[in-house]
Amino acid sequence: MKLFARLGLVAGIIASTFTLSAEAQEADSENRLVISLEKGDVTIQLRPDLAPRHVEQIRKLAADGFYDGIVFHRVIDGFMAQTGDPTGTGSGGSTLPDLPSEFSNETFDRGTVGMARTNDPNSANSQFFIMLADGDFLDGQYTVIGDVVSGMELVDQIKKGDAATNGVVNNPDKMLKVRLGE
Repeated sequence: MKLFARLGLVAGIIASTFTLSAEAQEADSENRLVISLEKGDVTIQLRPDLAPRHVEQIRKLAADGFYDGIVFHRVIDGFMAQTGDPTGTGSGGSTLPDLPSEFSNETFDRGTVGMARTNDPNSANSQFFIMLADGDFLDGQYTVIGDVVSGMELVDQIKKGDAATNGVVNNPDKMLKVRLGE
């Protein structure tokens, strides 16, 4: 009987350790990005601990409705899906300034969200990509801003581009609405 009581106490301690307080859950939702696609929602947990300036810019753009209706202009099967360019060409961005890199030791695994950029490491602006597969060759060269926490099966269904054109997508899928929270 004492053994069961001790096990119950240990289970209670473990459960309370892993249960977020209401304040922590609310703060957590402030760094949650929800992307509505035609088939459902994809939720990304943003990582201000890794890239505070990049996450702040993404949050501002999402709050302003910048991402609503923007297409996935470059999608390479077995690699990644890229979006965030209002021109749909991969060469556009927002009117906000480009950001200095915030590289980290995080790995680019399936579901990792990173900032797209030009050859200049300090050129990220509004474009980001979601990894469809592991890509450790990107580690330390691109800024990690978050991870998909739900809806990865929907990301997998985003229309793929032609490998011969570096993943450019004809008649691409789009982000219907992008919002913070939930």
